[in-house]
Amino acid sequence: MTISPLAPAKFPDLPEIAGVTFASAAAGVRYAGRTDVMMACLTEGTAIAGVFTRSATRSANVLDCQAKLGSDPSGRAAIIVNSGNSNAFTGKHGDESVAAICAAVGATLSLDPSRVFTASTGVIGEQLPHDRITAKIAELAANQSAASIENAARAIMTTDTFPKGATATINVGGKPVKIAGIAKGSGMIAPDMATMLVYIFTDAKISQADLQEIISSENDKTFNCITVDSDTSTSDSLVAAATGASGVDVTGNSDFVDAMHAVMLDLALQVVRDGEGATKFVTVDVTGAADARDARKVAMAIANSPLVKTAIAGEDANWGRVVMAVGKSGAAAERDLLSIRFGDILVAENGWRAPDYSEEATSAYMKNQELAIAVDLGLGAGASTVWTCDLTHGYIDINADYRS
Repeated sequence: MTISPLAPAKFPDLPEIAGVTFASAAAGVRYAGRTDVMMACLTEGTAIAGVFTRSATRSANVLDCQAKLGSDPSGRAAIIVNSGNSNAFTGKHGDESVAAICAAVGATLSLDPSRVFTASTGVIGEQLPHDRITAKIAELAANQSAASIENAARAIMTTDTFPKGATATINVGGKPVKIAGIAKGSGMIAPDMATMLVYIFTDAKISQADLQEIISSENDKTFNCITVDSDTSTSDSLVAAATGASGVDVTGNSDFVDAMHAVMLDLALQVVRDGEGATKFVTVDVTGAADARDARKVAMAIANSPLVKTAIAGEDANWGRVVMAVGKSGAAAERDLLSIRFGDILVAENGWRAPDYSEEATSAYMKNQELAIAVDLGLGAGASTVWTCDLTHGYIDINADYRS
């Protein structure tokens, strides 16, 4: 598999998080010759929060995790994830698979199944061969290591071309608090949330309710601001676990919130950089909207437009397609107040092409791997930023052959 040209140079050096260990294994759920299941074991007292897809056809795993949020944190916990099969749209079989996996993990680790959080990612509509996963649980339990988070990140990949990780450390009263996160995601990426799995671990001490509030709030500013192809998955899951092992209480600490935001945004942008077939990373900034909601509508209309995205792939400075996207967004807009920039280049204003517009300069700008499109609607103070990528033939190739 060719690694995305937008990928980071390497997987980051993630710190060990006290109170959590990892292991991965090759269960053969769908893939041959690679790991496809990971398990994380969490210490007693770990607070677990999460946000999940709002799809009406969400998977049995998602429904189970949602039901378990807020469970008694007095006991230990575990997270187990497989790739290759999403366990979505599998009827009662999906529920049975989740129950079997949770029961097996609980029995092996001597913990309550209500503290086992599962996820599955991959093909929709095929029964999960959960016996292949349960057969590996003893091996996963025996091979736990605080240093194996990168292996865990690799095990949850599907069409991803690289594993995704991010970290941050803050000091509270002279004591360090560490955060480390991993994610998978490449296609079927759109808000609410995206076909992604995200796991964030911290040794901070914080209540489940306070952690949930942070995750929910920061999700709207990060993972819900990215799009690859406008499609929302059945399996989107973001789970955050605070072990409390540092002994440092971060309740109400703004630095902790900022650090969580940084980790979440880093992972979200890596997902866009690994967009299926992507060759361009695009930031879309909308200002001057009547309100924030309208700004979001315009930004997403631009970021999701196949015409805009294919023009970017072809390095075509076709700003008229941005005009089209603004017009179709449903947001308030006035032709003669609108201005558009590609990078620092003003391409349109006052309802017409900018007087100093240079096709040559704009075409040269479009050859960059990282691009910025800015639209000012001239109507108010509403603003929004979203991130996307181009749409290439590579996207078609990947998805045409996905089940082959």
